[in-house]
Amino acid sequence: MASENPTATEYIQHHLTNLTFGHHPVNGWSFAHGATEASEMGFMAIHVDTIAWALILGFTFCGIFYLGAKRATSGVPSGLLNAVEAVVDFVDNAVRESFNGKSAMIAPLALTIFGWIFMMNLVKLLPIDLVPTLFKMAGVEYMKIVPTTDINATLGMSIGVFLLIIFYSIKIKGAGGFLGELTLQPFGKWLLPFNFLLEGVGLIAKPISLALRLFGNMYSGELIFILIALLPFYAQWLLSVPWAIFHIFVIILQAFIFMMLTIVYLSMAHEHH
Repeated sequence: MASENPTATEYIQHHLTNLTFGHHPVNGWSFAHGATEASEMGFMAIHVDTIAWALILGFTFCGIFYLGAKRATSGVPSGLLNAVEAVVDFVDNAVRESFNGKSAMIAPLALTIFGWIFMMNLVKLLPIDLVPTLFKMAGVEYMKIVPTTDINATLGMSIGVFLLIIFYSIKIKGAGGFLGELTLQPFGKWLLPFNFLLEGVGLIAKPISLALRLFGNMYSGELIFILIALLPFYAQWLLSVPWAIFHIFVIILQAFIFMMLTIVYLSMAHEHH
């Protein structure tokens, strides 16, 4: 950090600052050395830690499920295989109950969303100073390891879902049917502009609400962990353990909500009104 004995404000700002790479007006393309410089890098700045940890955790999720599939047998599952099969059955049942169309992609997509978001949320349970301290020893000043505390990550995933909603709406209903849903309801053709305004806002609100819900819950939880870390040592253990146990539920719930809303939105895209 900037000083060996940071103030509470400096400590919080440090833990909430991403390792950023982008175009700085003075230094050209460089890594951010502080929150002010990071903000000056502009729209094209890249949050290196968010991307790196998202990829690492995504490949970890794929590797775990690959190993589970490789060990599949006709007998009673145990260990890793049992956990993998439980998650697959859970997601499969959710898709069967909520998705009314026919698509071979929805179940794998739902499983990917649930598993990936769960893995990205799970690293929040690591001690708040552990990974940043290790990277600082290696010469890297900033390191946020929870991708879902970055609005860029959650908005990126929600935009991906939004594009799938548009794609399947046009594929199933045709361009005319999709435009008809946006302009001819709920008040018929005589109030077409008003219909389009209402339906357009509702359509755009889907990815925004998906992104902000996940980001808000994870960011606030991360901030509380940081505030607990500022307390005396005995108070940290007294508060951090119950909060971490409670946050296990939040981690699973947020992954589940993002997955279920994705299923529901794509089911609506397959339905004719």
